Amino acid sequence: MNRFPWDPAYAVGHEALDEQHQQLLTRCEALVDPDEPARAGFNARLQALLALAEEHFDAEAAVLGQCAYPDLDELRAERQEFADLVADLVAPEHFNPDELQRFLGLWWVGHIVGSAETMRLFLAPSGP
Repeated sequence: MNRFPWDPAYAVGHEALDEQHQQLLTRCEALVDPDEPARAGFNARLQALLALAEEHFDAEAAVLGQCAYPDLDELRAERQEFADLVADLVAPEHFNPDELQRFLGLWWVGHIVGSAETMRLFLAPSGP
């Protein structure tokens, strides 16, 4: 069962950003492998997810900065919020792997859905 499926309605209209959003949700889903003994690969998968998150935030800022996106400050604040949450909460002492997976997956769904409508207005392909 995929808890964080990609929905085409999440698309923002930029191929690279949409691909990153899909990858982030896929990596959230893959954080926990119920068949893995003692969650041996969890930390490596978590670090890969966090690295992709940084790459995504950089790409998002670069793309949106070029198209006069009005909510860049909000996206910067959201990036900082994510960094603060990761620093404060994303640790085994605060969450077990299943809870952490759910938390991160829902955070990313919120990020994608929360900004998609406005991003679409600025990233939509130009007419003829």
